[in-house]
Amino acid sequence: MKGGELALQVDTTATPRHNNGAIFVQTITDYPLVEAIHQNVVKHPVLPDEASRAKLSERKSVKYTEKYADYIHLGYLEWKKVYDEHSKVGKKPVLFVMTDDTRNCDEVAGYLETTYPELKDATLVIHTKDNGEISEVSTGKKKEELEALRQDANQIDKFDSPHKAIVSVLMLKEGWDVKNVTTIVGLRPYSAKSNILPEQTLGRGLRRMYWGQDIPEYLSVVGTDAFMDFVESIRSEGVELEFRKMGEGTAPKAPLVIEVDKENVHKDIERLDIQIPLLSPRIYREYKNLSELDVAHFENQKFPVKQYSEEEKREIIFKDISTGEVNHITQMDSDLVANYQSVIGYFAQVIMKDLRLVGGYDVLYGKVKEFVQQYLFDHAIELEDLNILRNLSELEVSKTIIESFKRHINDLTVLDKGEAEIRDYIKISQCRPFVAKDQGYLMPKKSPFNKIIGDSHFELEFANFLEGCEDIVSYVKNYFAVHFRIDYRNADGAISDFYPDFIVKVSEKEAYIVETKGREDLDDPLKIKRLKLWCQDVNTTQNQIKYTPLYVRQEEYERYKPKNFQEVIQSFSLSE
Repeated sequence: MKGGELALQVDTTATPRHNNGAIFVQTITDYPLVEAIHQNVVKHPVLPDEASRAKLSERKSVKYTEKYADYIHLGYLEWKKVYDEHSKVGKKPVLFVMTDDTRNCDEVAGYLETTYPELKDATLVIHTKDNGEISEVSTGKKKEELEALRQDANQIDKFDSPHKAIVSVLMLKEGWDVKNVTTIVGLRPYSAKSNILPEQTLGRGLRRMYWGQDIPEYLSVVGTDAFMDFVESIRSEGVELEFRKMGEGTAPKAPLVIEVDKENVHKDIERLDIQIPLLSPRIYREYKNLSELDVAHFENQKFPVKQYSEEEKREIIFKDISTGEVNHITQMDSDLVANYQSVIGYFAQVIMKDLRLVGGYDVLYGKVKEFVQQYLFDHAIELEDLNILRNLSELEVSKTIIESFKRHINDLTVLDKGEAEIRDYIKISQCRPFVAKDQGYLMPKKSPFNKIIGDSHFELEFANFLEGCEDIVSYVKNYFAVHFRIDYRNADGAISDFYPDFIVKVSEKEAYIVETKGREDLDDPLKIKRLKLWCQDVNTTQNQIKYTPLYVRQEEYERYKPKNFQEVIQSFSLSE
């Protein structure tokens, strides 16, 4: 509010267009659906391919559910396949069916409940008005019942909700925050004069189920020819739709679920199980007083002072040091003096954020100021000079300030305790299921897990090799979900974690921690050195199981082609 009047009102909408496709004139910015799909912000729509659609037909019947039985059944099959997969990781998929009027809405709901045991007493019916809002007239419900209906709709994602399917006339606009719709069945006769857009139709199921995980999610879209043609019109917005086989005997279109293979009767999970010690951190940051930093001895590159035009001087440009893209531009008013404090403060804040420092801003600010004044350029400078501030916007200059401080603060504060102790153990058999993006995998016989995926083809190749090794008991790919990580000091001097690729069990008394590598980077020698220390610490602390590090380089592996795991040990052992 400004002086009692509204200064600005900002609204958001998923469909900022008129029925003719024109963008609203008041639109400030548009984030198109094609970008949201490409960047995994929403689910990826998947439609039946031509062969699958050819198997569907509208039957000659006056009864709505008999007429559209093929489409309803296909939608059920698609929902059921992914239901079993997602349920393993604590997610409850939802089936969403759209009909054309309230009478048919009730008929479809009854059909689902009587035809499919999983949907008995588990189907939520919502009648809506033409604009998609819940209709009191159609439902004949009182205000309290309508509120309960709204709550039921928004609680349907949770397992403590009895509902697994929603049947509605339109798309239930109000308060919609359901994330777990995995299948949409459209039985409406969409027409060109409809006020509903394809984005709105798909929008009932596009919200992601798994936030914070960079894996594609999928929304299966099934329906009549008119409905499918309507949905496919979204291609005009640049959205690439995926078409695939659907129906009986087809694989679920869902993220891979990796889990301990407890239901496999051919596996002795207890024998295949692997135990991994969890050590206390050996590398740690000691938050010493930043006043100990000696900026005079940073041994950094010193820059000549460039001379800029008056116009360039008043344009302070800051760029991202990793991408080179402009971070922000400060326009200096001709009537204002140079405000170097905000520039120095910017560098101090970036350094603290990158290093996750929780205090010491005042001290760090002073150190950055001293460094820039005395030791950044080839001669001492005055910060009040606009020309100097313009120099500070150069990428190499900015990078030198930030990286010099990060490196020397790490040198000052990152230490090695010299020892570690076992705090707990990880048992692979107790790992919880998790999801991964759809990719190539192998079905292992010698691992407690049901699937083995890899970050590279070489990892899958090595896993396949382990499957044929008769001289091992079992192995596991060290997924993030296993939570086995080792702290180390990276090439920048900061504290990082790395996840060794495999743990191999040779016997109840002997295990190997295996890191595989195609092309080495600067951090790899540091990781391997730390892996050796980790094994030494574990073996010093306990003697029940001996842990030995192995470093398998792809080039050498392909050259020597080991025939069994003992040959891997002989060729790639790191033990002294």
